[in-house]
Amino acid sequence: MAWLKPFLLGLLATISVGAAAATVTKDASAGTALTDQQILVMVRMAPAHFRPGAGYDGDYGGPQAESARKRLAKRIARRHDLALVDGWPMPLLDVDCFVMEVRGRSADAAATEVSRDPAVAWSQPMHLYRTQGLAAPNDPLFAAQPAAKLWQLASLHRLATGHGVTVAVVDSGIDTAHPDLHGQIAANQNFVPGRPLVAEQHGTAVAGIIAAREANGVGIAGVAPGARILGLRACWQRQGQPGTTLCDSLSLARALHAAIDRKVPVINLSLSGPKDELLGRLLDIGIGRGVAIVTAFDEATSDGGFPASHPGVLAVADEQMTGSARSVYIAPGHDIPTTLPGGRWNLVNGSSYAAAHVSGLIALVRERQHLPGGKLQLVSARAGGGAIDPCATLLLGSSGRASSCAAVPQIATAETR
Repeated sequence: MAWLKPFLLGLLATISVGAAAATVTKDASAGTALTDQQILVMVRMAPAHFRPGAGYDGDYGGPQAESARKRLAKRIARRHDLALVDGWPMPLLDVDCFVMEVRGRSADAAATEVSRDPAVAWSQPMHLYRTQGLAAPNDPLFAAQPAAKLWQLASLHRLATGHGVTVAVVDSGIDTAHPDLHGQIAANQNFVPGRPLVAEQHGTAVAGIIAAREANGVGIAGVAPGARILGLRACWQRQGQPGTTLCDSLSLARALHAAIDRKVPVINLSLSGPKDELLGRLLDIGIGRGVAIVTAFDEATSDGGFPASHPGVLAVADEQMTGSARSVYIAPGHDIPTTLPGGRWNLVNGSSYAAAHVSGLIALVRERQHLPGGKLQLVSARAGGGAIDPCATLLLGSSGRASSCAAVPQIATAETR
């Protein structure tokens, strides 16, 4: 089979002829270089601010309330020799979140000091996250998709396609004009300040694996081609480095807040980084509301990194991961053909794309469940991890009992809220 990968690459290059290259914005001067000089300061929100159903998009509480919040934030900044950069309301957590720049000391030291301020709920450094992926029916590339055989994708689609289910992709920008994604993106919102929304590699690839159009005569078929993608851009592609995609605490928190507030049933987080209190609290709210949160397992860390290590999330790695004792699910993530900006396709590798497979599978399950939002059960090689049996998982989700339609030894079920 050594010939297969060169053949696929040649085919991908052929069907991508004439495609335009992705546009990438230049890193802003206040970009990643300043992340380690910024902290997030959470200030308790006055109860009167809360208005159910509000948009939370910069007009929260009206002009007077916004002005009062800024005055309070400026006073806190002056007391601790900080510079106020930006702010964003987080009504799900009953706090206003402010970004402040640190002067003459470490972010850790500044956050510890500010946390003692009576006006502050808590403070933390701004953390940086990286995505966990590397580039590399009549849909021409369907047969080349590992899931076509390993997951019996055609059989799954006879049972469900994800119709009526929305999957939030918290990632970099998605190419909404791609022929395999056209009409599949319910919304495409930008939460990265100072960087215009553009089509980027990682987010486009993840979206394609989840919901690329089926039977349209081009490219691939998504795991859930009937689902719709809510694109929430919280990450950005580095200038001149398409394989490097970064996110920070605030952009991720804003996107997560939007997804949970809109009651999206599945959230895909194909990224990893340090443990973060703000993100952790938002994850807990989402999990408590029955949201399936799927994230990429980082094999370079002992616990899979964050958010994979957070209780209640579904941590997923690709089949190349070594060691079977970890509590992590396994899904296809090696030599995966998928969508790229500019109407192109290419092969990708990594747990980012394994996680995308599982998000698509959960969309299929949610379509067939008689009681949407009920407990999700993944059927896998062992309780709490291992290779997933997607067909048995899908049948279990609608019947309440496992009916194996794929040969997976020692099937076990694991529950998550």
